[in-house]
Amino acid sequence: MKYLLMMHTPRGARSYEIFDWAPADVEAHMAHLRAINRELTEAGELVDIQALTPPAEARLVRAVTGGAPVTDGPFPETKEFLAGFWVVDVATPERAYAIAERASAAPGPGGAPLNMAIEVRRVMGGGPEPAA
Repeated sequence: MKYLLMMHTPRGARSYEIFDWAPADVEAHMAHLRAINRELTEAGELVDIQALTPPAEARLVRAVTGGAPVTDGPFPETKEFLAGFWVVDVATPERAYAIAERASAAPGPGGAPLNMAIEVRRVMGGGPEPAA
């Protein structure tokens, strides 16, 4: 089954909070995430991973009948925003949750776990329905 694991940054703003961290804290955070990515790749569970630009570059686009599309954004008022995502192909929902829990615990300033929200959603068409 394929799952989308969406990383929401804590206390989001127009740019990533991580840019204000000490270099050693950034490196520890990134090393944690690289280790997860390496293990998922070695296990054959990683389908895709992408980081996203900050919300200052985000736009919502809606079609307008007879006119140009309407865009809205950026979104400086957001408290959290989507920073990136993994697509994983795993045998059970519990495995997807375990990966998300590990990603959530990535270290932040001073090495303390961020415990950031990782939204987990099964990809439609990504395999059989999980057993109830």
